Amino acid sequence: MNIEGAVIIITGASSGIGEATARAAARAGARPVLLARREDRIAHLAEELGDALAVPCDVTDKAQVADAVQSANYKYGRIDVLINNAGQGLEAAVEDICIEDFRDLLDVNLVAPLIMMQAVIPLMRVQGGGSIVNVSSGITFFPRPLSGAYNSSKAGLNMLSSVARAELAEKGIVVSTMLPFVTTTEFYDALKAGSAVAKKEAEASASFAHTPDRVAEKILDLIKSGCDRADLVPQRFGGSLAE
Repeated sequence: MNIEGAVIIITGASSGIGEATARAAARAGARPVLLARREDRIAHLAEELGDALAVPCDVTDKAQVADAVQSANYKYGRIDVLINNAGQGLEAAVEDICIEDFRDLLDVNLVAPLIMMQAVIPLMRVQGGGSIVNVSSGITFFPRPLSGAYNSSKAGLNMLSSVARAELAEKGIVVSTMLPFVTTTEFYDALKAGSAVAKKEAEASASFAHTPDRVAEKILDLIKSGCDRADLVPQRFGGSLAE
């Protein structure tokens, strides 16, 4: 897909990978639609980017998602790309995972992307095509201790993406999966549980951490190519990234 002029909805756009992707998309001539709960951040970013729309939205709320998609379609008349980037982490041993925290995590990492996809697919079908990129995690390449909750939610997203890709191909809607690895964002400051442990591991992984900008460029490459997935996982952890 040609990114120039494309209307691109980005969830979790207030910081990290989402913000970096919005900036990269704008530089490429796209029209970003910024979704996040932190209204002040996305409003400031939209003003900075120019031809962009900021829509405060809790992506776990189906009604809010419907309103956000309607607002984007009303302003631009179409939706070409959805980037499901919003997500949250949780670090805990399987026997210690709080069930309520796990349910909340699944809502953000797995149910919300489905809600977003269901909101844009009918519009894309009428348009004759579109692109959806679901941002998963390279952690799904291996069973790292304490990642049971987060890993399983993202593994579920991987399968949801693969099935959606198969179902929607004949409608001209391409579904791809992006699998970043350790990334220098605010992710570790907003975990449901286990942030202290996660931050220590992030510090230990600093030598091969990526910037959000690098992930953003890979996401845009996926939109352009239509490939089924891309990762930034080093080969020693099962990914494709040469070290």
